[in-house]
Amino acid sequence: MMYWHEMKTPIGPLLLAGDGSRIKLIHFGAGPHVRRPERDWIADALPFEAAVAQLKEYFAGRRQSFDLPLAPEGTAFQRTVWQALTRIPYGETISYGELARRIGKPQASRAVGLANGANPLPIVVPCHRVTGADGSLTGFGGGLDIKRRLLALEREVSVREMAASAKGRRGEAPQMDLLAS
Repeated sequence: MMYWHEMKTPIGPLLLAGDGSRIKLIHFGAGPHVRRPERDWIADALPFEAAVAQLKEYFAGRRQSFDLPLAPEGTAFQRTVWQALTRIPYGETISYGELARRIGKPQASRAVGLANGANPLPIVVPCHRVTGADGSLTGFGGGLDIKRRLLALEREVSVREMAASAKGRRGEAPQMDLLAS
């Protein structure tokens, strides 16, 4: 059984869907690839209270990583890529080639790009932090404007934190296990 809830955010509505205990999908309600709840899904905000709270904190600049029960569906390779995405520090970007190297498949940057594009949990699993080899913004399910806005939010918060903290402390990348089936 799938439950869903739509939340309002500064980048437009987000569709959250899951099995009642774990989030399986976060999808943009605006942009080039809008997804709507399926007919047999049940509208219920309760299973998503923690996700909504954490996403609101993220958009307010008060959260740099997420601690949510996730259940993304994908191949073993996709889950490996998604796991690696969670290790990209807040406010930083890497290229598809670098991500391929980090998972031990340096020749697989195109496959990594496809897996990145299939990420069912954007923002929480930060696929927006991956760019082209030259640092250019490349494809993103919510559209390049939303990717640009997410990166700008993270840069702004990172700069503000570094200025406020003599230590220049940054948020740690979340350590989620996305490899479990």
